[in-house]
Amino acid sequence: MVVTADDFGAAVEVNDAVEAAHRHGILTAASLMVAAPATGDAVVRAKAMPKLRVGLHIVLVDGRPLLPASAIPDLVDEAGNFRDDMVKVGTAIFFRREVRRQLDAEIAAQFDAFRATGLTLDHVNTHKHFHLHPTIATAILRIGGAYGMRAMRAPIEPRGVLRAAEPGSATGPAYITGPWARLLRYRLRRAGLCLPDSVFGLAWSGAMTAMRLRGLIANLPEGLSEIYLHPATTGGFAGSARNYQYAAELAALTDASVARAASDSGAELGGFADFQGPRLRMDG
Repeated sequence: MVVTADDFGAAVEVNDAVEAAHRHGILTAASLMVAAPATGDAVVRAKAMPKLRVGLHIVLVDGRPLLPASAIPDLVDEAGNFRDDMVKVGTAIFFRREVRRQLDAEIAAQFDAFRATGLTLDHVNTHKHFHLHPTIATAILRIGGAYGMRAMRAPIEPRGVLRAAEPGSATGPAYITGPWARLLRYRLRRAGLCLPDSVFGLAWSGAMTAMRLRGLIANLPEGLSEIYLHPATTGGFAGSARNYQYAAELAALTDASVARAASDSGAELGGFADFQGPRLRMDG
């Protein structure tokens, strides 16, 4: 089982929570935003926690790019931020070669920035799962190989496990994301990457309470599972989601009953690199 915190580096409040959840809870991995306001602080903390597996959280929407706006004009708005109209920008990426060149350049820049941290690359995923877009997935697969990318998330969440974890929960089929996630899983397996068989965190994104986390752990399916959360010591930081229960997710990760559930489950905890061959270091 991999227990991941996304948005590492987004804010000091997030970094505080990642450190607390790893040192005093069940958190085993974190996904780093390399252009976020608190990235430098996150890297310092990560280097002081050698057992925390750190991956690259590629941001292509709802955030700041690494490259100047003039280099990626079709991916950003007038303020130089990534556009938040995912359907329109996704369409432009699919149909326009020039936009795809801009996409490639920004993805490579983010891989370069991760390599410059000196951290070991455990996994790759994207903000808001934008890598479900087949063209974005193609670009990451092509570029990531040169940087030692060996693991990636295909967000396929078994609804039966959710219902077992929280009886009576209203979790319908993922009609929109499901087909793209299954296609992505097929492509990642064809590429020989390590990926989780099941991913949990979509239906309860920002609302992963201790009760839900205990329920998921008690009902883990066979194979490799990833549970991802968005912990922070408090909400209200720049870029935070309005309705996310950040502090509750941190509390869930450090809850004693959750730790007991993880121990009782018999599941092995770690990062993706702990469930594959020798780890690769981003040292060029």
